[in-house]
Amino acid sequence: MSANPLQVHTRQSSPLGAWIQDLPERARIYRAGQPAPHIYLTELLDADFVLGMAREFPSGDLGLWTRYRHYNENKFGLTDWKLFPPALQQAVLVLNSPFFVSLMSKLTGIPGLLPDPSLEGGGLHFCRRGGYLNLHSDFSMHHYNNGWRRRVNLILYLNPRWHDSWGGAIEFWDQNARACFVKYPPRLNHAVIFNTDAVALHGFPDPVTCPENETRKSLALYYYTADGQSHRSSSTQYYARSDDRVLTKLFVWLDKKVLSLYSRGKARFKFSDRFASRILRLFSGR
Repeated sequence: MSANPLQVHTRQSSPLGAWIQDLPERARIYRAGQPAPHIYLTELLDADFVLGMAREFPSGDLGLWTRYRHYNENKFGLTDWKLFPPALQQAVLVLNSPFFVSLMSKLTGIPGLLPDPSLEGGGLHFCRRGGYLNLHSDFSMHHYNNGWRRRVNLILYLNPRWHDSWGGAIEFWDQNARACFVKYPPRLNHAVIFNTDAVALHGFPDPVTCPENETRKSLALYYYTADGQSHRSSSTQYYARSDDRVLTKLFVWLDKKVLSLYSRGKARFKFSDRFASRILRLFSGR
């Protein structure tokens, strides 16, 4: 692992270095984003480095993964970055570094952003053929750090051979889940950054149709501000699309209520997501 993991990514000829040079324009694009402030980047880090990240992405057969399988979600996650292969560990160090977090504050206009070393709810994610994530707005407060308010998401995609026809594009919808404003494909080294404190419904609600030997892979990092107890905490809120069937809407709502109860318990009793995975297996067949 490089002694200075920022060096290769911040040189002027690198994508991140170019981004730094063009930061005022990027910030303008970000803050004008609809339906919530956001930006989609077709290059985030050094191309060869990200290709190495994709090649090192851990197999889903290693027993390390937490499975999120319920009516609103079907994917796998791994939050303990110390278990990541070297290139993925290095990426976490870069994207959680004081330099990069300061860059995120300048991009978003949100002062005092904080990284989350625990990657709570973030980290590595993948889904197989048939995986999906219904439209949702994100949980608002950190489950374990009292007073940390979630403000910004960064999702870096790690799919070298992804075809648009397989689906899996992240979609941003209006707050009534009636219309999709924009969608972005999960291609290698492409990234989406967006505010989570506004009503930003997002997800990939239609099951992906990639071949059985492919997966949709990403690295997610979340950034917070230390706002004390001034904001009421809310769990992840799932939404049915306006043209979904009545029964679908009912199941989306019921599942959301169950998960809201779990989220409260997690914040109070410090449950882990691995524990959640075991509990959700009881409901997956229902």
